[in-house]
Amino acid sequence: MKRRQFLKTALAAGVFLAAPVPGGGWFLRRLEAAVQPDLAVVHGPSPAALARTAIEALGGIGRFVSRNDVVVVKPNIGWDRAPEYAANTNPEVVAAVVAACLDAGAKKVKVFDHPVNDARRTYRQSGIAAAAAAAGAEVSFTDDRKFKEMTIGGQTLKNWSLYTEAIEADKFINLPIAKVHGTSSLTLGMKNLMGIMGGWRWRLHQRIDESLVDMTTFVKPTLVVLDAVRILTGNGPQGGRLDDVKKLDIVIAGTDSVSVDAYGATLFGMKPTELGFVRLGHERGLGQMHLGKLQIRNIESG
Repeated sequence: MKRRQFLKTALAAGVFLAAPVPGGGWFLRRLEAAVQPDLAVVHGPSPAALARTAIEALGGIGRFVSRNDVVVVKPNIGWDRAPEYAANTNPEVVAAVVAACLDAGAKKVKVFDHPVNDARRTYRQSGIAAAAAAAGAEVSFTDDRKFKEMTIGGQTLKNWSLYTEAIEADKFINLPIAKVHGTSSLTLGMKNLMGIMGGWRWRLHQRIDESLVDMTTFVKPTLVVLDAVRILTGNGPQGGRLDDVKKLDIVIAGTDSVSVDAYGATLFGMKPTELGFVRLGHERGLGQMHLGKLQIRNIESG
């Protein structure tokens, strides 16, 4: 049996909890720390600390970013809304991930989105442009000349225009916010990938679940950090009413887009199977939607 599987099996069986040996509790804590979870779910008052702690629980940023990497950090900057309206990724979460990548030795960290509202307004109102730049990122608007028709090879998406800087980066980190959406029910990690797509994106809504799975298969994010500091529970995806916002103070991180989105569904009282793109992603072998089969570490961050 491989070391990782042995450790997971031992933890699941509660071997060390049952063994009345001196120092058993200490050993169990060390054992738990040695096993990288499938998902890290962190609760606490500081958005930046939530992001940092979630990444650390997965093994640290060095597991994902190497020295001299060019990293794309892709938040949702789609809407002309201030952070308290939960339409865009929390700027403190974005800044924390940017800083972590640079601390790991990344050559450059790029932050951009292809927003629905005017880009200059969304970048400013969301607070993301200022926060990401202050953390050391290269913040830019998308350039129409950098969209290129690419072969997706999916079951629904055969070809589509994608942003070359996102595809050509050494590492791609997906930073969505959790919120409701009129077409896909929820917008989480997989839906956030539409922000690197050009062309007439509304056409995708005819087969949105299949399209999102095709995109996730093609892009394969290095890491997904789901912002649930505030979630939008009504009038998504752009919101506009504080009554539709629920403050959870949670960040979820993982490497499996299906698992992250499956957990995200539970924040809205939904089952993962109720989201078509999660179910299809699981069926295609893209990830695990059954949360009971995952090693999930819940952490309280001060």
